[in-house]
Parts: sequence; structure tokens; C-alpha cells
Amino acid sequence: MNRKLWLNLLGLAVFVLIPAIARAADEPFLINLFTRFAIYAIAAVSLDLVLGYGAMVSFGHAAFFGLGGYVIGVVAFHTADGSGILGWQGTGQALVLWPLAVATCALAGLLIGFLSLRTSGVQFIMITLAFGQMFYFILVGLMYYGGDDGLAIETRNTLPGIDLRNPVNFYYLCVALLLAWILLCRRIVGSRFGMALRSLKQNRRRSVALGLAPLRYQLTAFTVSAAGTGLAGVLWANYALFVSPDMTSWQKSGELMAMVILGGMGSIFGPVVGASVFIGLEQVLTGWTEHWMLVMGPVLVLVVLFGRRGLYGLLVPERLHG
Repeated sequence: MNRKLWLNLLGLAVFVLIPAIARAADEPFLINLFTRFAIYAIAAVSLDLVLGYGAMVSFGHAAFFGLGGYVIGVVAFHTADGSGILGWQGTGQALVLWPLAVATCALAGLLIGFLSLRTSGVQFIMITLAFGQMFYFILVGLMYYGGDDGLAIETRNTLPGIDLRNPVNFYYLCVALLLAWILLCRRIVGSRFGMALRSLKQNRRRSVALGLAPLRYQLTAFTVSAAGTGLAGVLWANYALFVSPDMTSWQKSGELMAMVILGGMGSIFGPVVGASVFIGLEQVLTGWTEHWMLVMGPVLVLVVLFGRRGLYGLLVPERLHG
């Protein structure tokens, strides 16, 4: 059994055992902390699909994170006051709302990707940033939904057979969705589609000469990535019971990118490590100073300089990455 498999199994064991550890240590906060790990790991793995495997530097991915959350928040708002949306009275059922939110984010990703992928390099970065900021200022301007103050959500969505109001149940659901998303992304990057995407990353001209259509592959990856990031936003809205325009800000996009870089781009499991370390350090450092990014910045610089494939790359030899 190689080191990579051992590390992955160890990480899975930690996630599975956290509720028991929290109960034994009388530290229920650990469940909340690891719930955040799982949610942001989904977003980071999604971004890695375009950043690490497709070399598409999207600085507006937080737009999908916020959009997924706001679909939940807006429907909850209209369901609570009975006003309805376009004649629909709304629902709190996760089996209805969550696919709706993810599909909305996928559609937004398809449209934004179709426009953005006409360019590359710095132009692509700036266009994705512009779309992200556009979402941010639209949400700030929606005073009916709280504007800059955000929107509170009364209760979590309901799922048949599972009480999501129970923190442990909700935690395990987030972990299960993270595992499912990791398996799906591994399947994608290991397929012929994934090979074509990586080929475009390594040598675009040669790939085009061999008959690959860049827009088709990159747009599909961008859309899938948007859907995954939207799923993370859905879970965050249910976890925090609150959504705000800050979820779509360029700072949030930068945080997601930092998680991917910290853990290791193009490794699927790397972003999980990166998200956990980033959120963990944030939790510790904010107890010392409100300017915690002054410490996080040098950490990122050191990882980039001395760990070319991130923290996960320091633990796992490059030939074992996947």
C-alpha cells in the first residue's frame, strides 16, 4: 500500500471520527470546524478542475459560491413570508432546492465561460474578475434581500430521513458529498476528456493541431466547476443560515485560489488539504490578530517557493499524484 493511499485513508478516517473525537474531548466546535473544512474543500476541488487541470485562472469563482447560497436564501425568504416566486410558493425540500441551485450555477458557468473563454491569459483573468464583481454589486443593490447586510435564513432545508438541524447529521452529509464530488472529479480527470483537458494545458497548439476543440473541453470543465462551487455555496447557506454579497467578492475568490495553491494544484486531494489548512490557520490566527492574512501571506509564499506541488506534494511523491 503506497504512501498516497495511506494518507488518503488517514484523512478519511479523521473526517469520519471527528464527531466521536469531539464528543470525547467535549469540544462540539470541532464538528463545526470540520464542516467548514468539507464545504470549502468541495469549492476548492471544483476550482482545481479549471485551475490545476485546465490552466484557467478564474478570479471570479466566488460568484458561483454566492449564487448557490443566494438561491437557497431567496427561496427561503419567499417561502417564509408566503409571497412566492413567479407564482411558485417555494419549498424547503433539499431534493428540490439543491439540484435547482446547482443547475442555476451550472447555467451561469456555461454563460460566463462561453464569454470568458474567447480570451486567455490576463484577459481571461480580468473578465472572470469582472463577472464576479458584477455579481457582488448586483447583490449589494438588492435591498429587498438585505443588500450589503445579507439575508438570514430561518432554518436548514429538509431531507427525508435525515434531520439536518442536527450538527452531526449535517456534518456527515457534507463529508459524503465531498467524497462523492472527489470521486466524480477523479473520474473526469482520469477519462479521455481529462486527458484532452491536460493536453490543452500542456501544449495548446499541438492539441489543436491534433484536432482537439479547446472551447468544448474548457467550457465543459468550467461549467462542471461552477456547479461544484455552487454546491459548496448551497451547503454553506445551510450551515451558516446566512448569505451575503461577501460570498461573491474577489477576496473570496482569492481565498479559494489560495486553498488550491496551498494544497497543490492538479492533484484533487491537494485542495482538500489546502482548504483544511487554510481554514484551520484562519481559525487559529484570528484569535491572535484581525490581520491574520499578514501571517498567511508569507506561508503561501514559502509553499510556492519550496513546495512546487503544494503541501500535498510535499507528502506524496509526484509520480503518485492523481
